[in-house]
Amino acid sequence: QVQLVESGGGLVQAGGSLRLSCAASGRTFSTYNMGWFRQAPGKARELVVENSSGGSTYYLDSVKGRFTVTRDNAKNTVYLQMNSLTPEDTAVYYCAAGVRGTYNYWGQGTQVTVSS
Repeated sequence: QVQLVESGGGLVQAGGSLRLSCAASGRTFSTYNMGWFRQAPGKARELVVENSSGGSTYYLDSVKGRFTVTRDNAKNTVYLQMNSLTPEDTAVYYCAAGVRGTYNYWGQGTQVTVSS
């Protein structure tokens, strides 16, 4: 069982930056693929970035060059650095953990609002 707690969301002006954190419980954090998803009002949830247990990463095209995912296995934490934010990045951001392509554990979500 893994519990995930996100933090770091908030309100920022367009062009600004935020860093989200996701702290995980459990002793097997390093074996999980970690993903950041987001869901905007009226839209489907989408995978924004993924950091696999093997170290590979995936970025949604619209965030490439602006968002960076890192993980600290010693702290059981994954981070999402978001730069050059636009109003289109406004959403609830969720951290998730899983294995073999399936995300089994989810955080409660943190709101990111970007004003124009």
